[in-house]
Amino acid sequence: MSESATASFIRPGKVVLLLLIGLLVYGVALVIWIPAGWVWRQASPHITLPPQVQVQQVSGTVWHGVAGVVVAGYPVRASWELDWPSVTSMQWPLQVSVATSQSQLNGDVVVGWPGNVNLDARGRVAVSEFEDLIRQSGGAMIEGDVTIDRLRVVWEDNRLADARGYGRWGGGPVTWPMGNQTGRADFPPMEANLDTTGNGIALTVQEQGGQGPAADASIQWNGMMELRVYKRMIDLADQPWSGSAQPDDVVFRVRQPLLPGGF
Repeated sequence: MSESATASFIRPGKVVLLLLIGLLVYGVALVIWIPAGWVWRQASPHITLPPQVQVQQVSGTVWHGVAGVVVAGYPVRASWELDWPSVTSMQWPLQVSVATSQSQLNGDVVVGWPGNVNLDARGRVAVSEFEDLIRQSGGAMIEGDVTIDRLRVVWEDNRLADARGYGRWGGGPVTWPMGNQTGRADFPPMEANLDTTGNGIALTVQEQGGQGPAADASIQWNGMMELRVYKRMIDLADQPWSGSAQPDDVVFRVRQPLLPGGF
């Protein structure tokens, strides 16, 4: 009776089923534990990054990993954690975090077929950390942090399809270059809105609850940035201005590459 029971248990169908289960478990384990650094080494020769972006180290696994990146001379730590994919919607969600020494951005990403990416993020930017870059471009320096309440980016058909966001600053001292001297004023709380345009993205800065823009910047896909400052900004800084300019009049305009060397 014992030999008959053993013989009936080990049937070809069950052997095949056990082999399939074993292969499935092995495949899942391989995906979970495959080193992210090995994957990056295989993929990096086929990926073209801007000259300002350098990936120095990738560790962890494909499922949960960390990458050390240098962007325009600033060390950045990027980490990710994958969730289980949805077969029905052909989407793969994950959580990402991008941090410098003082700033951080956390977000939820959904990667869909055939290569669409949706990002919803929030975070905090310590402006003083990027003082050298801001001074180099002739911009104004603010004290304190900028809070990013929302940032939504959509990538479709190998291009940036949509970018929207909102950030705010609590107000305080602002300094800016003024010939061989430095101008200074105390500003009220400000807010910034990010939106997509036909040629790139646009950032508008104004007083919280204000009636119009104090400054705006447009960044084109080729890396060129155009900055405009309105008379309203002069009024907020409580600075004298000759003539009869109205708050909506542009009093300063500059156009230059966003980063040294362009894109």
